Amino acid sequence: MKIIVDDLSSGEVIKLLEEHLADMYATSPPENVHALDVNKLKSPDITFFSGWLDGNLQGCLAVKKLDSSHLELKSMRTSTSARKSGVATKLLQHALNFATEQGYQKVSLETGSQAFFEPARNLYKKFGFSYCGPFSVYIEDPHSRFMTINLS
Repeated sequence: MKIIVDDLSSGEVIKLLEEHLADMYATSPPENVHALDVNKLKSPDITFFSGWLDGNLQGCLAVKKLDSSHLELKSMRTSTSARKSGVATKLLQHALNFATEQGYQKVSLETGSQAFFEPARNLYKKFGFSYCGPFSVYIEDPHSRFMTINLS
């Protein structure tokens, strides 16, 4: 799989992000959906990655700069056709490598507390993320789980 920095102009990427948002709204109360739409993902403090295999979109993941030492994972999504094929693992490893190469010391994320998000939480734990309290603009709520990893 080839992972690239993406400009979010591809129809396939936009469709995958729309599916992601639809799932987030289907599984969480609207006020607890922290997923970003395409326009917000184009922010200069966000680097968006997409993964491709033989010209087919496999998944995506973004990182948002919180400060000079801290990144947040955003918008991790695997395409339906690529589920359970290791795409999420490759994207997450790529994001952590990027963070390390860029000199970041910490990566955090917010994910849902519902069963729908359990596979994602398990993946993050496998990579060494641990549960933490809210960070950045988040507040404690029963629909969110916060995780972090120190890279140094």
